Amino acid sequence: MICGRNAVYEIIRAGRRPVHRLQLAKGVQPRGNLGRALGLAASRGIPIETVGRAVLDRIADNHQGIAATVESYPYSTVAEILERAASRQERPLVLLLDALQDPQNLGTLLRTGEAVGVHGVIIPPRQSAGVTQAVVSASAGACEHLLIAAENLSRAIQTLKQAGLWIVGLENSPGAAPMDEADLGGPLGLVVGSEGAGMRRLVREGCDYLVRLPMRGRVESLNAAVAGSLALYAAWRARGYAGAFSCPGEASPAAE
Repeated sequence: MICGRNAVYEIIRAGRRPVHRLQLAKGVQPRGNLGRALGLAASRGIPIETVGRAVLDRIADNHQGIAATVESYPYSTVAEILERAASRQERPLVLLLDALQDPQNLGTLLRTGEAVGVHGVIIPPRQSAGVTQAVVSASAGACEHLLIAAENLSRAIQTLKQAGLWIVGLENSPGAAPMDEADLGGPLGLVVGSEGAGMRRLVREGCDYLVRLPMRGRVESLNAAVAGSLALYAAWRARGYAGAFSCPGEASPAAE
């Protein structure tokens, strides 16, 4: 069950996994993405059931008047991620998330990754949050437009290196180079460690080099999602903001 107007709309719009039915709270006004979701559902023959709000309250606290019954998330592979970059004739930009536990952090990084045009995201198959209802909501449905692989990170790193990518780890440590001194414009795999523990030893050792964000305040480090999002935008900036829309809200051809 996936709840929330943005999340449900993006699942239907992306069309990557079957939607069996929608449940709509009685009296809800079909505005914005809710109206768009209902329009797409009607055009694709997805059943829409009107229910009492209490029915949705039992599913989620913040359902925003809509819930969808869907298939499980369709994970991809590292090979498919590399193929997406090749098909677009772009230098690969891959986000690797080392055992993030918080669904909000994972969702935020997926949303940022989709916004800057990463070709895919790799997470471990265990010891990590997966693409759950909470993550779909936290990403505002952005995960539906992403290729996400759940694979062993150390092996994935070796595969990416063989494909010509440089692996850069984000870490707030004395041995890490300042972000603005690093070349982030080439084929790149960016590694963000988990909350608190950071990168695991084997993952850290697989990095070609480490980078850190400059800081001047009293707090020692940034939240993983914030730090990772800033690093992703730095990598996109190094690519000249390739593919940026000319107007806010302009639809992305790749997302349709």
